[in-house]
Amino acid sequence: MFPMITGFMNYGQQRVRAARYIGQSFMITLSHVNRLPITIQYPYEKVIATERFRGRIHFEFDKCIACEVCVRVCPIDLPVIDWKLETDIRKKRLLNYSIDFGICIFCGNCVEYCPTNCLSMTEEYELSTYDRHELNYNQIALGRLPMSVLDDYTIRTILNSPQKKNK
Repeated sequence: MFPMITGFMNYGQQRVRAARYIGQSFMITLSHVNRLPITIQYPYEKVIATERFRGRIHFEFDKCIACEVCVRVCPIDLPVIDWKLETDIRKKRLLNYSIDFGICIFCGNCVEYCPTNCLSMTEEYELSTYDRHELNYNQIALGRLPMSVLDDYTIRTILNSPQKKNK
């Protein structure tokens, strides 16, 4: 008779424990009801990139001295630099500069170590194309400044981090 009573007691304890777990999970669900949604409607709303965001690289052709530091510090030797030595002035003249963003890992080493600051990171992150050969940017495409998200009146901008309320 005792095993039957202990069996009923164990069954009752298990039911109470299950009800407690269900109640706790229901309370967690109810606590999330008052929160604002995090998702954004992408084509119509865009997130403002943070200050140190590493997007597409911007290149200023006139500042470059063809020292090839960017190629040496790049972990994958990505920037392609063509230059010619001008013997009369004993300096290098830059002919072509290109970066393939299909291969680039956006580490930012080239920007950090450039002695003339001709490279900089932009906030542009929309680089998707249907053909990967379109991701090979020459000095003309790299020199194009991207349109700022803040300047586009057709898009509602959303801050990346939530604003802190001052009390």
